[in-house]
Amino acid sequence: MQKVIMHFKKITLVFIATLCLVSCTSKKKLVYFQGSLGSSETNKNYTPLLRTDDLLSISVISLELETVTPFNLPASNYNGNYGGYAMGAPPPPGYLIDADGNIDFPVLGKIKLAGLTRSAAIEVIKEKLKPYLNNATVLMRILNYKVTVLGEVKNPGTFTIPNERITLPEALGIAGDLNITAVRKNVLVIRDVDGKKTEFRVDLTSKDLFNSPVYYLNQNDVVYVEPNRAKINSSVINPANAGIVISAVSLIITVLALITR
Repeated sequence: MQKVIMHFKKITLVFIATLCLVSCTSKKKLVYFQGSLGSSETNKNYTPLLRTDDLLSISVISLELETVTPFNLPASNYNGNYGGYAMGAPPPPGYLIDADGNIDFPVLGKIKLAGLTRSAAIEVIKEKLKPYLNNATVLMRILNYKVTVLGEVKNPGTFTIPNERITLPEALGIAGDLNITAVRKNVLVIRDVDGKKTEFRVDLTSKDLFNSPVYYLNQNDVVYVEPNRAKINSSVINPANAGIVISAVSLIITVLALITR
């Protein structure tokens, strides 16, 4: 019987040691951008391309106000917040790029903009306006530029971006940063490339992130941060359950010890 008690004691010690090992996380798995960043470069000229389902705000401005009225949408009382990263906010009215890559513009009709940068799209519209207006100014921005961040972050969700480009670290920052239980070496970015879903894997602990094709996110990109093994195991054995198991094992050992006296 003494051997049985010793066996249970060994099991208890192994169980406790396992819990301690699971709870310990290496510094190398937590720290971002490890290594020297002095030689790291990013694509400073990155500009997203307009694509199907983009919602555009387009305003035509001229010194002669009456002449531009037919080329602008009616004034709206939309009171959305244009200054921050809105989550779940409805977009203001604008021009939606259809499945063929076109917008339907007043007077000018169908204009193909998909595949162009914002500046190139502005030039296309200005060129089409020349027969009607002299020296017109065209303002454009993407109203529904959004990215989705899911998984092991503090505030997962879909975020509307107020400017026309955002980096992966910025998106994770908007989502409240990664939880301690997140896997930083294998972050998934899902992107629509030519109508097909394409996945990219990113190591946030490496400076190579700055050279990644998904360092700058495209509109509608989805970022997923997976949980580490400790978090997965906790769904089966959480700290509360672990305490119960340890208490049960201790009780069995105590009972066996009393019986054998």
